[in-house]
Amino acid sequence: MAKRITLDFLKTESASGLILAIAAVGAIVLANSPWAHLYFGFIGAPFTVQLGAFTETLSIIDWVKEGLMAVFFFVVGLEIKYEIVRGELANPRRLALPVIAALGGMVGPALIYLALNMSGPGAAPQGWPTPVATDIAFAIAALAVAGPKLPPNLRVFLLTLAIVDDLGAVGLIGLLFTDHFRILELAGALVALAGMGLLGRWRRAPYLLYAVGFVIVWGFMLKSGISTSLAGVAAAATIPLEARKPGRPGVLEDFMEGLHPYVAFLILPLFAFCAAGFSARGIGLSDLFGPVALGVAAGLFLGKQIGVFGAAFLVIALKLARRPTGAKWVELYGLSLLCGIGFTMSLFIGQLAFPSTDAVAQGQVRIGVVVGSLLSTAAGMAVLAWAQRRRAGEDLD
Repeated sequence: MAKRITLDFLKTESASGLILAIAAVGAIVLANSPWAHLYFGFIGAPFTVQLGAFTETLSIIDWVKEGLMAVFFFVVGLEIKYEIVRGELANPRRLALPVIAALGGMVGPALIYLALNMSGPGAAPQGWPTPVATDIAFAIAALAVAGPKLPPNLRVFLLTLAIVDDLGAVGLIGLLFTDHFRILELAGALVALAGMGLLGRWRRAPYLLYAVGFVIVWGFMLKSGISTSLAGVAAAATIPLEARKPGRPGVLEDFMEGLHPYVAFLILPLFAFCAAGFSARGIGLSDLFGPVALGVAAGLFLGKQIGVFGAAFLVIALKLARRPTGAKWVELYGLSLLCGIGFTMSLFIGQLAFPSTDAVAQGQVRIGVVVGSLLSTAAGMAVLAWAQRRRAGEDLD
């Protein structure tokens, strides 16, 4: 069943990948057009949500990031849970590979960035966390478009790697850029998660109760000051795999198949449209070769592929982990390249690493993220497309 679900997901993402790209390009064009004020006015417009005692006012872009994207992480968490319990990652040696590769994919970019920013005019070592993150949405869409016929286990590997990578990035945000978080609200989220776990023991529990539990966990996590992406992944871990009735799909499968089209065709394109737009005004040619821009671009394009592929090669060579079933080395290398798509997450961390008053550094961050992400996308998709054609040729032979 896992293979069938993953294949269905790849078909959906292949169809939505073009929509995602159009949304991102459209945002960049609008942000640098005469209508830029309308675009930035829309994504920055305040919006208040009130449910009983819960009241929160955020901008549209923050609601998309903190609200809708939590649903995306919930769906991703569902698939990873299934693979860990019954699928490809049930073998600890296969689970170890994406985890260790993700760690390598964080260390590599940071070291390359620091090598270019430890000294000299314009150097800014505090920006080292900027290139460590992978943009899950864009990386998965790129894989779906470039290699829809490659082994489905590659997608599971990339998903797990990107989740571990982003959790590490969220941890860095918490350690380096969060002034404080609220203990009571965090405790409330943990209690709500425990309640969802107990709910999973009730075989015929209505799906509405799971939805309510997720919203409660999300609300507490939002108020605690911790990224709501953790709420999505944690809530997914409480969903049972067993079916409510004999002969029916499992609860986890029902949620995954029911939510995925909304994530692929609505949430991710909206996220891309809101988060991808940035203004190139005020960015000069000299900024293209500034230490921050070079550090971020090189960290994403070179550091990611060296860190991810190098760590994967090392642990496989030492027989500490196994390659994903059916995967070839060139395909793992293609995925390592896609991990250099930092884009929205890297832009977000870059904004935290440098004060808004430092226009030069902020401009270089944008240049580095865009250049590094575009190079990683183009190279990764080219390698994976070539690998897919090579497989097709071998099948004919």
